[in-house]
Amino acid sequence: MITIPFSFIPPKILERLSKHFLNWGAFLEKLFPFLQQELGKANIKISAKQYLAMSFIATFFLFLFLGFCLTIIFIESGKVLGGIFIALFLSLFVFFMQSNYPKILANRRIKKLDADLLGALRAIMIQLNSGVPLFETLVITSKQDFGELSKEIKIAVDEISGGVPQIDALERMALRNPSPYFRRALWQIINAMKEGSLINKVIENIIINLNKEQIVQIEKYGSQLSPVAMFYMMAAVIMPALGIIFLVVIVSFIELDEIVVKGIFWGLLGFVMFIQFIFMGIIKSKRPSLLEE
Repeated sequence: MITIPFSFIPPKILERLSKHFLNWGAFLEKLFPFLQQELGKANIKISAKQYLAMSFIATFFLFLFLGFCLTIIFIESGKVLGGIFIALFLSLFVFFMQSNYPKILANRRIKKLDADLLGALRAIMIQLNSGVPLFETLVITSKQDFGELSKEIKIAVDEISGGVPQIDALERMALRNPSPYFRRALWQIINAMKEGSLINKVIENIIINLNKEQIVQIEKYGSQLSPVAMFYMMAAVIMPALGIIFLVVIVSFIELDEIVVKGIFWGLLGFVMFIQFIFMGIIKSKRPSLLEE
């Protein structure tokens, strides 16, 4: 069961309520044509229209809550409509984030699969070189600590145990998983099995190619760090320092209230903290996917 971000309603209740708003979800699905694909990549077992219906209900209750709070705040100044418009704007922003949440989960899942891929392939190659059959190798790998990749292999192992041919089970795994590197490796293994080639030699070539791709990703990551570090220095160090100097000069000529000065300093602190979070997010998102976490 998926948890909708920024929702005050428990997931079970939200799922029950969403069944009465599936028509709204079907209408909103036209605005997000790729949402069903992202839900599949994130391994979320609900339809796009139901997810959008759940997001719509969660956003509606959030709008009521924000509207009530902001109305109380703005009622003394007589700007009640302003509070309602702010609540509406924030609610629409939250709904947009909720609709993109499956894409974020899908990207996280892809990175987890990529991060464990090289380690899993090395483990499989060692076992195959030791004379262990492919099925037993898959069983052993599914029980090892390779995160999402072990879960995917476990599904294939269960299918093979249930009577599905090995090639068919591997093809299903290649079709359902979102990682391009994992998919490519699986198709090469499947082709080798169909042609009767040595699988361990194919996996060895896959590992060599992935190592080369890993080096390319690391070099690209290093080249991207310089402009990001320059942006960080400008936004989080130079601009706040110049702002404080400028503020000190202004205060020496113009008498400002103590509350205003404190507010500006707190604002600068909040801005620096915001830039810190943005910088950490950029560094994390640019990190090579084939590197182990």
